[in-house]
Amino acid sequence: MTQLPQFSRALLHPRYWLTWLGIGVLYLIVLLPYPVIWQLGRILGRAAGHLMKKRAHIAHRNIELCFPDMPESERQQLVKKNFESVGMGLLETGMAWFWPDWRIEKWFDVTGFDPVTKLYEEKRGILLIGVHFLTLELGARIFGMHAPGIGVYRPNDNPLLDWLQTWGRMRSNKSMINRKDLKGMIRALKQGDVIWYAPDHDYGPRNSVFVPFFAVEQAATTSGTWMLAKTSKASIVPFVPRRKPNAKGYELIMLPPEENPPLGSPEETAIWMNHIVERCILMAPDQYMWLHRRFKTRPEGVPSRY
Repeated sequence: MTQLPQFSRALLHPRYWLTWLGIGVLYLIVLLPYPVIWQLGRILGRAAGHLMKKRAHIAHRNIELCFPDMPESERQQLVKKNFESVGMGLLETGMAWFWPDWRIEKWFDVTGFDPVTKLYEEKRGILLIGVHFLTLELGARIFGMHAPGIGVYRPNDNPLLDWLQTWGRMRSNKSMINRKDLKGMIRALKQGDVIWYAPDHDYGPRNSVFVPFFAVEQAATTSGTWMLAKTSKASIVPFVPRRKPNAKGYELIMLPPEENPPLGSPEETAIWMNHIVERCILMAPDQYMWLHRRFKTRPEGVPSRY
């Protein structure tokens, strides 16, 4: 298993004081009543939309590529709502890390969990497909409260944030594992654990295949899903942590387990997986992480999509 970061006195060095200040402010904000947090998050997101012009362009371009038939006015409105969700996503990270269990449960409805509980109790191994929603930290926290598992992550370059995110994520989960440690993931799945896995981003040309994603015919898609499912024989369970409108809280929606995925080739599995990812995104398109350059990797000879 990945060696997890530990707290040390070195994290109190003056070079981290500004980061500590930001953490302190985030902690104080999430002590507020949730409706107030909801309003602040939307205001923060609108401000970010004006300041982060490059990211706004990426979000708009991603939406344009995925939904070429969408009217331009609708695209602009979706980008606006998406940035409101970005602001909420920052505060929801603080909620996921700092809120006690009772407060998380108060604001969450959970549906479709019975089949997951059965798989979990039988130690069948679950590859939990967590699409990059801006609510993902909060969704992982509530899932872990029902069925503790192992999160796949990329270590943060800032040692303080690396320790904090690991501490926060392990409040309701067993451990964390580096996203490059495929052998560790397979071992955990064969032992009956839950592995949180996100196959929806562009992770570069290595171990990727080009398959359709929405209207983009050649989107670089990880072949890791094929490798993990084929080797471990784990059940694949997609889930959607969705924010309700008007400060009414959240819902964790478990999609039916997929126990016999198509595993004939990496391409076949990636096409199938992308259809599931699309279905999840369409359940809350304004809450998806459109700011990521999803189509940065392109086939040879294809110009940049950005």
